[in-house]
Amino acid sequence: MRMSRIRKRNRDRNKPARRGPARTVRWTDGLSDVSIAGDPLAFPHLARTDLPAHPTTVAEYARLVREIAADRARWEPLVRYDALTRWYARLETGPGYEVWLLSWLPGQSSGFHDHGESSGVLSVVQGELIERSLTHTGEDARVLRPGGQRVFSPGYLHEVVNGALEPAVSIHLYAPGLTEMNQYGAGAVPEQVVTEPQARAEPR
Repeated sequence: MRMSRIRKRNRDRNKPARRGPARTVRWTDGLSDVSIAGDPLAFPHLARTDLPAHPTTVAEYARLVREIAADRARWEPLVRYDALTRWYARLETGPGYEVWLLSWLPGQSSGFHDHGESSGVLSVVQGELIERSLTHTGEDARVLRPGGQRVFSPGYLHEVVNGALEPAVSIHLYAPGLTEMNQYGAGAVPEQVVTEPQARAEPR
């Protein structure tokens, strides 16, 4: 039985492949993927559209936090409270970001800190928190309630505290994931720096 000859691939990417007397086609890698595998749209597993799209911009990170906050059935059963320290648990990770769930009993505070090279989004989902931030003009304070968001860039210096009489819960996204945190005293002088690449920083 005579076997049909397989067409030889053009190994020279700069050399045109002759298709006829007057037609010249320049392939990027000898043959196109479509000519080898067929039309990928004809095979659903090669052109899936139901895969989750990971966020990559600040607006998309903020939208993800809003979506998680609105899905109470996802995070509410996980909430715990610790009388000695703020409780926290990782909710989600993705390429270049992570999402944390935190609880705050009355009086619990993060202390003044930054997040190293990470940007972030903070949203209160239950109760209320007070955020104090340090800027070049001094200290600024605001009350954070459910539905509001705070977005911050690397080097943003703030403190978050539960100054109310009821517990609070918040969701925090960090991009990239939180691995470094600088803690500051009242004079905004660094007290402790975590710089080891393997160290896990507590979300705040």
